[in-house]
Amino acid sequence: MNHYTRQDILRLVEEEDVGFIRLQFTDIFGTMKNVAVTASQLEKALDNQIMFDGSSIEGFARIEDSDMYLYPDLDTFVIFPWRPQQGKVARLICDVYKPDGTAFESDPRYILKKVLSEAKDMGYEFNAGPECEFFLFHTDEDGRPTTLSHESATYFDLGPLDLGENARRDMVLTLEDMGFVIEASHHEMAPAQHEIDFQYGEALETADNIMTFKLVVKTIAKRHGLHATFMPKPKYGISGSGMHINMFLDRDGVNVFADAEDEKGLSREAYYFIGGIMRHMKAISFITNPTVNSYKRLVPGYEAPVCIAWSAKNRTPLLRVPAVKGTSARVELRSPDPSANPYLALAVCLAAGLDGIRNEIMPPRSIDCNIFEMTEEQRKKAGIEELPGSLLEAAREFGKNTYIQAVLGEDLSKKLIRAKEKEYADYRAQVTEWEIGRYLHRM
Repeated sequence: MNHYTRQDILRLVEEEDVGFIRLQFTDIFGTMKNVAVTASQLEKALDNQIMFDGSSIEGFARIEDSDMYLYPDLDTFVIFPWRPQQGKVARLICDVYKPDGTAFESDPRYILKKVLSEAKDMGYEFNAGPECEFFLFHTDEDGRPTTLSHESATYFDLGPLDLGENARRDMVLTLEDMGFVIEASHHEMAPAQHEIDFQYGEALETADNIMTFKLVVKTIAKRHGLHATFMPKPKYGISGSGMHINMFLDRDGVNVFADAEDEKGLSREAYYFIGGIMRHMKAISFITNPTVNSYKRLVPGYEAPVCIAWSAKNRTPLLRVPAVKGTSARVELRSPDPSANPYLALAVCLAAGLDGIRNEIMPPRSIDCNIFEMTEEQRKKAGIEELPGSLLEAAREFGKNTYIQAVLGEDLSKKLIRAKEKEYADYRAQVTEWEIGRYLHRM
């Protein structure tokens, strides 16, 4: 990450002929928003004087106290490489503040910062690396997205089978122009499905990068005449898109999850971290899998996890310990999907892990066989529970978990439960094509 001063920003804007600056922030549902200013207003923006109407953003504020201010994080300054070279466009990611100069409690970025501060007080820095999957589909004659693709490529295929190869390459090069370190990119399991992995980082930087990543992928896809979607399960009968999160804690630059003396290479803190996540996982799912569609992905037969278990030997459980040791020791949570708000997802994962460390919550024994091949009786005997099966079930689990609710705060927790219960009710009232095909001719 770059470290900029106010004078650095002013100098770069002048030297690079930046004419437009986007002040970006993220709403409670994980959607990027922005207020754009010209270079003539930059000093005002750097003085935290740009105001917006918070009541216009769903879930942010009431009309009676709607004034909100954007406080730019100077280290997030970047110039968009796809915009004009004269009068360039740059961005700054912002925190949301109230008129009295205090942070807005329901700002997702603030919530993650708050939990990171708790970790710091315990001596830890939280690092995370996502594995972001997405689909590239055709658009119709009016430019609207479809779920159509002409390809039939699968894992690690290349062109000409992989018809999205050129678009994915341009995405990688654009991301690198913006300072990302791209570790790998490839075609995924389903036709038209792709994955680009970027280097892990401190959690706040990672959450910022996920939001930027989504913007870049969608922008470059559009330039190729395609629509990029992070919808978890856009088509029946194929694998959905996940956003696996690799996590570890370090202290003074040393990975505290590593223990060379342990048979799995894990420290006690790593085991406790796993135990904390497993204890709170049903409530966490409400944040990491926040849409009706999320639960169409979390079904047997499509690689996504459905059971709350962990392993250091196979990929079928919820939590996986990759076969690396020492400085690369980490825990991979496989249930999150890219519709999640990354700030809130990382916040609740970290908070759960810290709870495990504080209370020395040991996880149950690892499940080192293919969990999908276990019978229901075998899973029950092993004490293996399942993830919530629907958004409504996840909302109810979240509503019962006062610890995870406290991470988000009472106000945001209530807003999310209310919004997602309404989303599920709207979905439940729909009559789908499946129902028409199943019942219309029979009844």
